Amino acid sequence: MSIKTDRWYFEDFVPGTVIELGQRTVTEEEIINFATQFDPQSFHVDKEVASHSIYGGVIASGWHTCSIIMRLVVDGFLANSSGMGSPGTDEIRWILPVRPGDTLRVTAETTGSKVSTSKPDRGVVNTLWKAYNQEGKLVCTITGMGMFGRRPA
Repeated sequence: MSIKTDRWYFEDFVPGTVIELGQRTVTEEEIINFATQFDPQSFHVDKEVASHSIYGGVIASGWHTCSIIMRLVVDGFLANSSGMGSPGTDEIRWILPVRPGDTLRVTAETTGSKVSTSKPDRGVVNTLWKAYNQEGKLVCTITGMGMFGRRPA
C-alpha cells in the first residue's frame, strides 16, 4: 500500500503502510568525495586499490548509502511532517555493495506505532527503510523509530 498526504502526522503512519520515497543515482565522484571526508577506506577512495579488492572496484561507504536513504526520507515525507526527531535506530544492514551508476530506490514501511503515555500530543512510529538497486536487489535496510506530533483537532 502506498499513500500520499499534504502533511504527515502520527495518525498517517498506519502499520503496514509503505511510502515510496523516490530514487537517486550514485556517481563515482560522489562516492569518492563522501568517503574521502568520512570513510577513507581504500576500496571507497582509490580506484586502483579497489580494483584488486574483494569488491573489484570502488563501492560506496555504507554510511554514504545511509545518508542517501536519509535524504530521500527527508524529501519524501519528513520535511513536510510533524516530526520531532528520533530516539535512534535499532539496526542497519548493508546487504550488497552500492557501486557507481547504481540507482537506489527507497521505501519506508510503518511497522508499528504507539501514542506516548506521558505526552499524548505525540507518538512513536517504528519504521523499516529499504533501499533497492536498479535491478530490484535489496542493498540496505534500516530499522528505527521517529517521534511525530498528533494531528490537531
